[in-house]
Amino acid sequence: MAGGPGARPGAGGPPGRRPDPREFAAVAGRLRSEPVLSRSADGARAAAGGISAEVAGIGGRAFGRGGREPMSEALPRILCVDDEPQVLEGLRLNLRRRFAVLTAEGGEKGLETLRTESPVWVVISDMRMPGMDGAQFLAKVREAAPDTVRILLTGHADLDAAIAAVNEGQIFRFLTKPCPLPQLMGVLDAACRQYQLVTAERELLEKTLQGSVSALSEVLALARPAAYGRASRIRQRAAALCERLGVTERWPIEMAALLGPLGSVALPEETLEKLYRGDPLDENERQMAARSAQYAEKVLANIPRLEPVREILRLKDRPYAAQDGLAQGEALPLGARVLRLLDDLDVLESQGSTPAQALDIVQGRVGMYDPRLVAAQAQLTQRSRTEYQVRELTLDGLREGMIIASDVRSTRDALIIARGNEVTASLLLRLRNLPRGMVREPIRVMLRTGT
Repeated sequence: MAGGPGARPGAGGPPGRRPDPREFAAVAGRLRSEPVLSRSADGARAAAGGISAEVAGIGGRAFGRGGREPMSEALPRILCVDDEPQVLEGLRLNLRRRFAVLTAEGGEKGLETLRTESPVWVVISDMRMPGMDGAQFLAKVREAAPDTVRILLTGHADLDAAIAAVNEGQIFRFLTKPCPLPQLMGVLDAACRQYQLVTAERELLEKTLQGSVSALSEVLALARPAAYGRASRIRQRAAALCERLGVTERWPIEMAALLGPLGSVALPEETLEKLYRGDPLDENERQMAARSAQYAEKVLANIPRLEPVREILRLKDRPYAAQDGLAQGEALPLGARVLRLLDDLDVLESQGSTPAQALDIVQGRVGMYDPRLVAAQAQLTQRSRTEYQVRELTLDGLREGMIIASDVRSTRDALIIARGNEVTASLLLRLRNLPRGMVREPIRVMLRTGT
């Protein structure tokens, strides 16, 4: 943090001189007895009572790092960033009873701390730091942890830069030096409330999204069991493949696998079965299949936050090494590359190939698939041979969580449940509501070895 008149609370001596270590105890004492740090730029007066019990009782987890004392799990976690350790220690001493305080010397160390000590509720940074100033640092914080609330501490000479940062949406508040500690506490209180608001809204939206997807999946399972069975198989494989590759942001891929067949409700059953077996379609059937994809796109467009899912579905049929000048290779979303591979493997297996045979076929189609995904899928195929076993059960022996290994059909050979479906409560209810003797038994299910 750059020096200057009034820029350092309690720091004696001429500007630019770093305090002698012997002065530190006195500096810290003055910070505690006569707290001055900054005043809010918007002139608001915060209550001197500090952080409310409601905020103080939420969030955080215990940890110890770099000689820091263990933090209470009940305290909101804040990160203080400055280039002078004396200032950071003063902040830690004053804030530690109300917050779980992390400190970092400079922007680079601040970003590293943010990556390793997540979640952080609030980041407060000085403006003047060598290498990366506070506004630049907080802009990077916004990219890395958009939910984290950002506060900038600045001197009067930096007001224009601070105002610009606020207008660009990089920070929640900026504070000017010097100001009372209770004022800082009030701003931190507001920042913690903002963090709670943002995360609560996101959690509510995620639950709403999950509920919408679950409802659509249930409808698909009842209306088109073959489509839902295929979607379930591909989703499970996609989840396993993403885990193998170390992909953390896998929800768009799994949702694309599960929701892609929504348009199949508009297709005749015979056309749908031909499509999934890879049989040739006549012109009328090809047009119906194209319209069904547009229908799925229209349905998903009405659900917020599904833009990544829709992009995957739009591009999933493109070859990895396309030569038409459009998106190809690594430019294609990972989810599109995953679904292209798994869709084709499923078609080959529906035609009678074993998983190993299907994999041999796709390995021979040079340029169609991402080689890295094919290699990872080969490892999973080898592993699955020893991890799962197939059992034959009666209808009464089915339990939630089991995977249907072969199509479940009626005594008249009508498809009831396609292979790959996970047994759910609604699926069990549907089976048990059928007339006794209508379901062909035994039913083949997949179980993990040792189950």
